[in-house]
Amino acid sequence: QVQLVESGGGLVQTGGSLRLSCAMSGRTFSRYAMGWFRQAPGKEVEFVAGISRSGTNTPYAESVRGRFTISRDNAKNTVYLQMNSLKPEDTAVYYCAGDLYGSGFMTRHDYEYRGQGTQVTVSS
Repeated sequence: QVQLVESGGGLVQTGGSLRLSCAMSGRTFSRYAMGWFRQAPGKEVEFVAGISRSGTNTPYAESVRGRFTISRDNAKNTVYLQMNSLKPEDTAVYYCAGDLYGSGFMTRHDYEYRGQGTQVTVSS
């Protein structure tokens, strides 16, 4: 049984930081490119960041480039999203996803597995 479990969400003020984690179990983590998506109320799902299996390719959405950093630890089967300089428009449910043998960038149609999501709320 595959599980992707996110943690680290919460409430933070504008300009603050959060670090999201996503742990995969039930599959060989190193075979999966990993990504983070988010969905704000009333909006479409948005790709936030991705990371290739080796970690060398890390595409970002333009809206978060320079503020967010994605990383992975294959020994811990975990992908991270460090979010700095948070803005109210970053408020959303964030979820991680796994794309088997993917390159890093992914759309919502590309991944095989996803987590339930964690709420991030940025107050102004």
